[in-house]
Amino acid sequence: MRSRPAARSPGSLESPGHQDRPRRGRVAFVLAALASIASLVGACGSGPAAPVTTPAAPSTPAAAATAAAGSPQPYQLYTHCGIDEARIGNRYFEAVHPLSDGQGNPPPGWGNPYQQGTMTLLSPAEAVFRDHAGHQVQFRLRPGATGFKHLCS
Repeated sequence: MRSRPAARSPGSLESPGHQDRPRRGRVAFVLAALASIASLVGACGSGPAAPVTTPAAPSTPAAAATAAAGSPQPYQLYTHCGIDEARIGNRYFEAVHPLSDGQGNPPPGWGNPYQQGTMTLLSPAEAVFRDHAGHQVQFRLRPGATGFKHLCS
C-alpha cells in the first residue's frame, strides 16, 4: 500500500516542488506591477518622476539593467515639458539631443504627457527610446544623479 504525501495546509511555506514554479513567476509579476503602480501614484503631480518601466521589470536597478541590456522594454517616456530626461530603474539619463517645440512642450507628433514606446539599454551608460511613430531618442547616464535636473508642472 502506497502512502500519499501529506497535504499542505493553506499558508504553508513548504513547496511541493516544481508545481509552484509558475506561481512564483506570477507572484513576482504582481509584486513588480504593484511597485510600479505605487511609484506612479506617489509621483502624481511631481513632473518627470512618473516615467516607469514595464510592470514586469526586475525590482532592483542592477537586475533591471542586466535584464534590459540589448532588449527593448515597454516604456512610457514623460514628454510634457519636452523630451529631455528619462529614469530607468533608479538611474537617471539625459537626452543627447533634447527635443521640444521651443515653448517647453513636446514637438509636434509626440504624445503629451507621455509617449508609449520601448527603451533599450545599449550599455550601462547609454539607452535609446523608440516608438511606433518612428521617433528615436538617444539617452546617456547622468552618473551620481539622484533625481531629475528639473521638474515641470
